Amino acid sequence: MSDRLFIFDTTLRDGEQVPGCQLNTVEKIQVAKQLEQLGVDVIEAGFPISSPGDFNSVIAISKAVTWPTICALTRAVEKDIDVAAESLRYAKHKRIHTGIGTSDPHIRYKFNSNREEIIERAVAAVKYARRYVEDVEFYAEDAGRTDNEYLARVVEAVVKAGATVVNIPDTTGYCLPSEYGGKIKYLMERVDGLSAGRAILSTHCHNDLGMATANTLSGVLNGARQVEVTINGIGERAGNTSLEEVAMILKCHRHIDIETNINTTKIYPTSRMVSSLMNMPVQPNKAVVGRNAFAHSSGIHQDGVLKNVETYEIMNPKDVGLDDNSIVLTARSGRAALKYRLGVLGVNVDSDERVDALYQQFLKLADRKKEVNDDDILMLAGADAAASRAVKLDFLQVTTGMGVKSVASIGLDISGQKFEEASTGNGPVDAAIKALKRIIRKQMTLKEFTIQAISKGSDDVGKVHMQVEHDGSVYYGFGANTDIVTASVEAYIDCINKFK
Repeated sequence: MSDRLFIFDTTLRDGEQVPGCQLNTVEKIQVAKQLEQLGVDVIEAGFPISSPGDFNSVIAISKAVTWPTICALTRAVEKDIDVAAESLRYAKHKRIHTGIGTSDPHIRYKFNSNREEIIERAVAAVKYARRYVEDVEFYAEDAGRTDNEYLARVVEAVVKAGATVVNIPDTTGYCLPSEYGGKIKYLMERVDGLSAGRAILSTHCHNDLGMATANTLSGVLNGARQVEVTINGIGERAGNTSLEEVAMILKCHRHIDIETNINTTKIYPTSRMVSSLMNMPVQPNKAVVGRNAFAHSSGIHQDGVLKNVETYEIMNPKDVGLDDNSIVLTARSGRAALKYRLGVLGVNVDSDERVDALYQQFLKLADRKKEVNDDDILMLAGADAAASRAVKLDFLQVTTGMGVKSVASIGLDISGQKFEEASTGNGPVDAAIKALKRIIRKQMTLKEFTIQAISKGSDDVGKVHMQVEHDGSVYYGFGANTDIVTASVEAYIDCINKFK
């Protein structure tokens, strides 16, 4: 009889804390529905007290999904818990996730407090949350650097107060797998409420030293029965434990005899959706979902794979939803094929008008490229969603070359009004942005400019990520086009559309 491991996805909370990865409510609903299809047990939908946007997103996600538990994060503060409970009023299954720092650095410097007072505050927060919901999770922030004896006291106290899940975060990503696993084992052996089954332990590991997945697995092997993960491992600093890595480790190592509810064939489409919506490229060598995860370039490897795929592949690409026969569309593909592929990728197109608009853009792209892949399709869907913004690119013409001055002419549509300008510059992108600035007369400074090809080939769609500083704030923009100059201007305009 296998054990059940609960998957707690925090892509929409911890994952969204990455600079430039913020989603609007519509995009969050899209991701939440995909996570439901993927089979996650708990969706941490946001930190409701932090902003009206987060509050409204938790409400919207609660209405949009059916069977996963919807979780809202709080501090150990009554007002936080009140707001979280209000945001969860439409959730079919609801959880409040409250907590406080337990390590000596947190107690001394963050809270200017002492150990006994921290336990009192932890217990009070759990009891207060239980007034609203039966399912309360407590997090002991920086548990990775909290000594085990004191941590056991905290866990024992919050379980007695009514916590159903206790989260043991390696907040700084510092622990070694043996240390983190030992910590979980220590708690399992010494906290009565855990051995009696009144609560379960959860892992929440960061990847600062590249050990998040190893620490998470060590925690599971020592008794934790919930893992807190994100799609593609996104999250603060170096990120969090990757959902796809934990799911596939357990699928490949059947002898561990621990089951999840994850439909692994939904992993790849979910990865691509999150990457596209958050404008966060997946590194090519990323485990499970990277572009090169199932690629073989070494002659020895190729020879082995051709003879028998199991010589170098421990996973079937189809097990993670990667089916080469189903991800390529061409100019001969029809509307139905495009709509079907969008649906597979989690993009629901609810009107014939939008299908027609997307199809026309698809045909233009397909004429420029021989093949249109999933990332291209998601790019088109994202560009379609951005079409309603105030500032839009009408046209762009650039003259450039070696030994001549680059010249750019640009046309913008700003809330229905047309504007045109031209400028020279040190290269085509510089000329185009200078022309843009002649129309948008604001103090703007380009802080970061990154170009990435989606796949391969000179006809590929290029992605551009930009950071633009305006009025003391930094704004993140994204553009994608087969013409890299156009993609750069679109990324700059995306930043402008976010100015407050």
